Amino acid sequence: MGRALLCAPYFSTVVLAAGALLASGDATARETFLPQIAAGDLIATLAMPAGAPDDGPGVAAARQQDGYALDGFADHVIDGHIADLIVVPATADGGSSTSLFAVSAVQSRPARELKRTLRPSMDATRKIARLEFSHAPAQLIGELGSGQAAIDSVRARAAVALASEQVGICQWGLAASVSYAKTRVQFARPIGSFQAIKHKIADMLVALESAKAVAYYGAWAAETDAADLDVIASLAKAECSEAALDVVAETIQVHGGIGFTWEHPAHLYFKRAKSSELFLGTPSYHRELICQALGV
Repeated sequence: MGRALLCAPYFSTVVLAAGALLASGDATARETFLPQIAAGDLIATLAMPAGAPDDGPGVAAARQQDGYALDGFADHVIDGHIADLIVVPATADGGSSTSLFAVSAVQSRPARELKRTLRPSMDATRKIARLEFSHAPAQLIGELGSGQAAIDSVRARAAVALASEQVGICQWGLAASVSYAKTRVQFARPIGSFQAIKHKIADMLVALESAKAVAYYGAWAAETDAADLDVIASLAKAECSEAALDVVAETIQVHGGIGFTWEHPAHLYFKRAKSSELFLGTPSYHRELICQALGV
């Protein structure tokens, strides 16, 4: 998906929303929503902070006779403008702990209850939106106060998934650069014969292989539910974020003048690499988490 620069709500629906449903432990919610997601009939998202975790959710839930009502806002929600289901972290009944709630965002939902605004972003291939809730009906997912544990689980697995996507970006950058270096001719020679280009492409290969190795390690940790999944996820996110950005930046350099134009897709990959570097926390943020976990 990273190599193809997929512009579809897979990450928001399957990785974030479905991941939250799985982590919630709510059998009813799973049986209701997961088959629709698996069939491709339901677009969903998780309204959590796009960057590093903040002080808490910006949404509050109040108990009603037939469920809950949500008030507040969530910003930078991936695919929030088109999602049919929004999983919302919120504080309930004036408490401080986080719980998860399901909000149906079908077209019949009154705008006064749920206002969705598409936000401008550098990366046009991954849309983000601001969601404003005004007494929006919602259903509790899982137990009250169990939301933070589910979000932490989702963030770790989402970091691993995003790292794998970033490996795909590296693969595209290397393949595009090798192909261009073989066919672009200057001074009667393919530019791939020049030592400076060889060094760039060799460095790109090293970055790709390193990122691929740590992404596979993260996938193994997520699959086996390893005890140190959080640390491994941070390792994968930090390494793959920097690798993707470095490789695409060098791809632009290898392509020279054409690489800087809007007609060439390199700028789209660069913007995806940059937005992915910031999403779920920067490399420095994740390295700090690793240091804290290791007691450094």
